[in-house]
Amino acid sequence: MLVAVVDMHGVGGSVWEYNERISSEWHSVANPAALKGESQALSRVRPLVRVTAEGRDEVFAAVETEVISRESLVMNLKKAAAALEKKDGHRTYSLLEDLVLNGQQEPGLYIAQRIRIQEPALTDGDGNPLHPQAHWQWMAVRGNNRTKQRHEIFGVESADVVTGMPVKKIGGEGEKVIFDPNQWLPQFSRLLNEEYMKSGDEALESHEAPRGRRAAQVAVVEGHLVIGCPTPSRLYRIAQMSNRRDHVHPPLGFTPNDRSRALGRSVLGVYAAEGVLDEKTAEVLSGAASITELAGVPADATVSELRDIRSMRILAEFFPADRRKQLLIRRALSESPPSQLSAPEVNRRARAWSALTSESYPEPWNPRIGEVFQLGEVRGGITLSGRPLRELLDVAAVDSEALRELIFYRAAHWLASADIIDADRGSLNGQKTDDDDGVKADRVRRTVRNNLNAMYNRPEMAVGVLRELALAMDEGDRKPRKVGASGEPLIEPMNRAWFNREFPKESGSRSNVPAPRRGETGPVRRPSSHPYSAPPNGTTVWKAGPEVVAGSSSDVGTLVADQHDGADAGASRPSRAEADGVGTGGTADSAMGQVGMASEVMSRVRRVADDVAGLDTLVGRLEADAGQAPLGREDAEDATQSVLATAITLRRLVSRIERLGEAD
Repeated sequence: MLVAVVDMHGVGGSVWEYNERISSEWHSVANPAALKGESQALSRVRPLVRVTAEGRDEVFAAVETEVISRESLVMNLKKAAAALEKKDGHRTYSLLEDLVLNGQQEPGLYIAQRIRIQEPALTDGDGNPLHPQAHWQWMAVRGNNRTKQRHEIFGVESADVVTGMPVKKIGGEGEKVIFDPNQWLPQFSRLLNEEYMKSGDEALESHEAPRGRRAAQVAVVEGHLVIGCPTPSRLYRIAQMSNRRDHVHPPLGFTPNDRSRALGRSVLGVYAAEGVLDEKTAEVLSGAASITELAGVPADATVSELRDIRSMRILAEFFPADRRKQLLIRRALSESPPSQLSAPEVNRRARAWSALTSESYPEPWNPRIGEVFQLGEVRGGITLSGRPLRELLDVAAVDSEALRELIFYRAAHWLASADIIDADRGSLNGQKTDDDDGVKADRVRRTVRNNLNAMYNRPEMAVGVLRELALAMDEGDRKPRKVGASGEPLIEPMNRAWFNREFPKESGSRSNVPAPRRGETGPVRRPSSHPYSAPPNGTTVWKAGPEVVAGSSSDVGTLVADQHDGADAGASRPSRAEADGVGTGGTADSAMGQVGMASEVMSRVRRVADDVAGLDTLVGRLEADAGQAPLGREDAEDATQSVLATAITLRRLVSRIERLGEAD
């Protein structure tokens, strides 16, 4: 950027609603849902383009936005000032009083912005417009708080500076508004000088000191005005980067969501600057453009599908498999090499993904909700299946790979948006939540990963919950409903107490949801009659490598879980091999040796696979030939418990057996 260093009147400049810390106060352009109530959307920022005398478009070092009406513009500026007041960051001093006593020590950075009003202006009796159809402002890219506090010292607002100064605020009478600063600024300065001359320095000791005396130290301030740029089409992003570093490495105590969004946008900005991500995609992912502007977005995509498309693109950019992007994100975040990527570094990326994803939802959530990854799953990057959300929801009841992808990459954000789960924030002693009947119940402290594990261990109901959450988004972000054991939606609204009861903490502590992989075998699921439905003929399908086999269950290795969840992981029953002393350090170890034990492991795995395949066939025949309850209630319950216990052990064994072959 080409910057002019100028002496600027202290009332100059205006607050910037696109500031990282306050932009979430508006309905994001990245949120495909309709506006609700009195909510407002941020206007889209575009490069200022004009047609030259030769008839070609020329981009200038300024930006342009549109608002519906003059009233909307005034409300946006007032809202930005109010939001800055709430999110000023942690200071050990009063910024306003520091400016009064010591003046402004650090200059602000401003870029020119033209604001066009869409609605025609009201006219007087002679047909003359009562206000301009466009306004110019120097918006504060850096120094928003200083600009706001200077305006407060002068007794005006950014809305006055940009849209016209009421004569009442500059010593006049009546309701007239002066739009041209060349007219109102000299009059305002004369008034301030008169107030200054009528009082002495001792007036500063009084809370009722005239503004002319309080404004003396900021009567003239240094301002950095952007007046040129070699790539003016990227001016907005370049200007943001200078402000964004203060949020990534903050001098003040900004909120986790503000910090994480700024960090994520910094990464996207680096990608765009290096040419590995096109500018349009970077705008959409950063929240500055509508999701529908992404290439390849279906014209009939629903709200949930649009949100999912953007979230998955962000995820792929923050955990890239591409070597060039891996290097660039390391540079942007000052990280270790991929093979040494630490848990805090992974969590920082996950928080950025989660915070940016929440831009497409009505309310931001705690970015810690995104901390669901294990190091081994993401160090080399994340490769998504590429299947659209509609397909995943349709086949999740019969395709375990689709279910895992939904739980692993979507469920946490959907549940957080519906206020069903949140990030574990330490002790919950004494905290209560409403139960179904309105009574207060103790809240359950659990990790996000534990919630996902619990869903994975109850697949039929989990599919129903996921489909209902997606449908709730598509129907105006309504409150999602509870679902029954078969996944069918009920009448009552979903809440935390219900979720913790149906997906208890204990059922999420035995295993971790494995990262989705292509070509995995999956258990048969029963189709649902929910709007997101299974294949139309209801055929049960198993995915076995590159082939799809109907009705087969010979590959037991699909019920996998590759990590233990804390101290509870070792609480499950020992396998038969462990009970027999194989691999436990008992006498069988010395008797068999490693070769013998390895042979025995392979033999038992084959026997288990054959036994499960035979059991599946036998149960199928019994279902077809027998009456309604051929086993009896007690026998069926005993068999169910045994199968569940065995499945848990098998999940644990898969990753352990995989690790035995890693040395090869």
